[in-house]
Amino acid sequence: MKKVLAVLLAVLLVGAVFAGCSAKESGSDKLVLATSADFPPYESIGDNGEYVGIDIEVAQAIADKLGKELVVENMDFDSIISSVASGKADMGMAGLTVTDERKESVDFSNSYATGVQAIIVPEGSEIKSVDDLYAEGASYKVGVQLSTTADIYFSGDIDDGATTCTIEQYTSAQEAISSLATGKIDAVIIDNEPAKSYVAANEGLVILDSKYAEEEYAIAFAKGSALTEEVNNALNELIADGTVQQIIDKYIPAA
Repeated sequence: MKKVLAVLLAVLLVGAVFAGCSAKESGSDKLVLATSADFPPYESIGDNGEYVGIDIEVAQAIADKLGKELVVENMDFDSIISSVASGKADMGMAGLTVTDERKESVDFSNSYATGVQAIIVPEGSEIKSVDDLYAEGASYKVGVQLSTTADIYFSGDIDDGATTCTIEQYTSAQEAISSLATGKIDAVIIDNEPAKSYVAANEGLVILDSKYAEEEYAIAFAKGSALTEEVNNALNELIADGTVQQIIDKYIPAA
């Protein structure tokens, strides 16, 4: 009897393992989005505690097309790529730019929005344009959010000897802005749209007229994920029928 029970238990355990694998392979009724909700107007936390922004609404539109429930996981920006790459999240959206470095860890969808990297400085700053950060002997302290393209680009320029400025890396954009407002650093490089929000909320800060960089935003997926094509097809349809542009226009009105 003990042998029979042992065999039955083994069969049940094996069945459970295969059932779990099948469920994972056949997909889920949930679409888990990794984001960093401190990047308005792409993602932030609304007055009622809900997640709002361009990326959130685009992700919701994609989930609706796929018949899935959108689940938003808020985390530090620096954790998004690793969360997606490890399968803890199905996809990542947080104003993510496609870079060669990131493509080593994740796959990307087609681009759905264009971003501009801007420079924020205090009013009356000696820094008048992006060129001042690359002037001979420049020694400004430049703040960036950890693992953003601003961090990648400016860190690379320091390593290459293109600038003699130093970089200060922060977990969140708000931390970088707070350091700028209190005089701990001289400038912050960040996406232009969030820059507008932070400048509006912090008296005495301004955005320089010159652009630091232009880039394309896309959705990140685990390498080889079956969702990549599925989500990309849904995204392309939403771009084609004007839904994505309507969402962008809602948060970034045409000048």
